[in-house]
Amino acid sequence: MRFVYGSTLMLLLSWAGGGSALGAQAARRPNIIFLLTDDQRFDAIGYRNDILKTPHMDRLAASGVDFGNAFVTTSICAASRASLFTGLVERTRRYTFGTPPLRATFTDCSYPTLLRRAGYRTGFVGKFGVGVERGATGEMFDSFVKLGRNPYFKKQPDGSVRHLTDITGDKAIEFLRSCRKDQPFCLSVSFNAPHAEDSDPNQYIWPEAFDDLYTDATIDAPALSAPRFFDKQPEFIRNSMNRIRWKWRFDTPEKYQRMVKGYYRMISGVDAVIGLIREELRCRGVAGNTIVILMADNGYFLGDRGFAGKWQPHEPSLRVPLVICDPRLPASRRGKQTKTVALNIDIAPTLLDLAGVEVPATMQGRSLVPILRGQAPDDWRTRFFHEHLFDHRDIPKYEGVRTPRYKYARWFEQKPIYEELYDMQADPLEARNLASDARHADLLGKMRKRCDGFRDSYGGPYAPNPRKPKPKRNARSRRQ
Repeated sequence: MRFVYGSTLMLLLSWAGGGSALGAQAARRPNIIFLLTDDQRFDAIGYRNDILKTPHMDRLAASGVDFGNAFVTTSICAASRASLFTGLVERTRRYTFGTPPLRATFTDCSYPTLLRRAGYRTGFVGKFGVGVERGATGEMFDSFVKLGRNPYFKKQPDGSVRHLTDITGDKAIEFLRSCRKDQPFCLSVSFNAPHAEDSDPNQYIWPEAFDDLYTDATIDAPALSAPRFFDKQPEFIRNSMNRIRWKWRFDTPEKYQRMVKGYYRMISGVDAVIGLIREELRCRGVAGNTIVILMADNGYFLGDRGFAGKWQPHEPSLRVPLVICDPRLPASRRGKQTKTVALNIDIAPTLLDLAGVEVPATMQGRSLVPILRGQAPDDWRTRFFHEHLFDHRDIPKYEGVRTPRYKYARWFEQKPIYEELYDMQADPLEARNLASDARHADLLGKMRKRCDGFRDSYGGPYAPNPRKPKPKRNARSRRQ
């Protein structure tokens, strides 16, 4: 699929005709930093949460555009991160945990590869989370620093111990200090936090500097946490990974308080590092030409419905924070909030558009740049497809569609197929499943057809990939 780069390569050749011309063009192109957190739900950010402290994330939103209706199309890190890189849904690129690597056909059209070919210096720091073919990361990134948890606290060469979030910040700043002023950069910083350390009974492992934060706070019980909301779920959902991990984290009030505070401390740790990265931009004199984007790879249940984790079609699982701070925007566009639906598949085309690089027609997402400028197209999406196709015995598969008012999901491997239908206007917590209500039979039929339409346009009915061999793990160390 390299033919899509023709115009970009010709442009680069024209720049190469004179070094001064290339330098001048580079100076006009913005730098980009894409900050990605792991398992940060949409309301786990200071300006949407009365307890959580995230001053640097809040400042990003206050000086940028806050997308209040941002969603992922698949709520699990491997699949969502592949969507972020490629602008494609899981159904199309057929990659998640347990599948063969993401094919070069897709990584060749990823945002880092295209930006690198367009003259950007591309860097990656943190949790990659995507299996790719041999040599792909070398095509995608000039600098690739992969960092994983297990454990979060890591011994350094000098004998000291540092938290992974702080190490991630160190490496991000090292990249920034290595950049030339005459070449634009795109740095992807992918935090492991606030993902739980599944193999550690404490689960949430935060930097020591935040030990005392939230000590005196009392966190309210989550929405729909009363046992009746869990009890009315079908058996295959009651026995799913969501419940297994709920027992690890939230099965007593005392544990709930301790675990959520740990989760919050991890987010505050990320927030502090974001502040250091932005300060480095200021010290280097490039803050005024550097766009900063903050997003999470998926949402997260904090005891809602009696669940932990993600993997479900409900709002805590699918909905994420998304802030884009472009310092070049006029003052009238800063600190704005938009309800326009944004998806993880929109990130790749947005980054390319911001850099002035042609967006491949194969990408299913759309650039959010018009939204940033307050010029939402008349044909902007009002509905989207969501799915989960991980082949795991404790995580059932589903596919669905969300419209401005209704959400539909079907668990297509169950016999009979189990369906969910919610009126998001009358029931934003999704407490009442209308799928079995005869009064909504016509609506159910329409939503089925909409789901079919998305499914068929993206790749058709689910067909399993050949599975790659998986190492044996004990029950607590299974990491998704």
